[in-house]
Amino acid sequence: MHNKGIPDEYPITLVLNGFEVAVFQLTKLDLEDWAYGYLYSEGFIQTTEDIGSVLIRDDIGRIDVVLTNKFNIDQWFGKKKHYTAGCGRGVTFFSMTDVKNFTPVHSTTNYALSYLLKKQSEFAQNSPLYLKTGGMHGACIVDEYGLITVREDIGRHNAVDKIIGYALRNHLNPNGLILLTTGRVSYEMLSKAAKFGFAVIGSRTAATRQALQLAHFLNIEVVGYLRGKKAVVYTSTDRVQDDLKEKFA
Repeated sequence: MHNKGIPDEYPITLVLNGFEVAVFQLTKLDLEDWAYGYLYSEGFIQTTEDIGSVLIRDDIGRIDVVLTNKFNIDQWFGKKKHYTAGCGRGVTFFSMTDVKNFTPVHSTTNYALSYLLKKQSEFAQNSPLYLKTGGMHGACIVDEYGLITVREDIGRHNAVDKIIGYALRNHLNPNGLILLTTGRVSYEMLSKAAKFGFAVIGSRTAATRQALQLAHFLNIEVVGYLRGKKAVVYTSTDRVQDDLKEKFA
């Protein structure tokens, strides 16, 4: 017998200075966070001050954003769109070549692998839509004090945009923050993490080969399969110390 709720998704059009960017499949929660996060991740804005207003019209499936910066819309929309993999339709204007030109991440903060596993468990326990439906993705930031903030969406990339938007709107410094996600770490997910400045990204599932190539270029630590008492540290920036053998021996 099916006792879980059914996850919702809605087509929502993002309109930027009167120009339609694309139609996205989104969960109708934290849409302002999503708008800020998506526009930042894609390079439309550099700070929150570049946005004059955000009007959420979830009744008609529309988000209108007015920019205050001197953004060249015609030039940007002339770039090729890359549609992202996974549930919840997404689009990015950055190719893998573009992302390789991002500034490498610099951070000297270190973490124990057991700490990441503990925070991934807290993340799972504080994901109400997933617990209700079993069919949602989530993204979580862990701050320097160990406090977590979670955002959820039908699409894994949407959830990451929401948590980045939250961080931007609250003026959080990426130094000392960890990004955790339920979804596969693909190149566009890695690019979002790199653009904001996360030095460590962890997932309960895998990372793609292309994402790991970019992680090496951009000096980002990637940890996958964060489940129970297991994990895989894919990269070698020395930011995550494998203490599992000692802790669970």
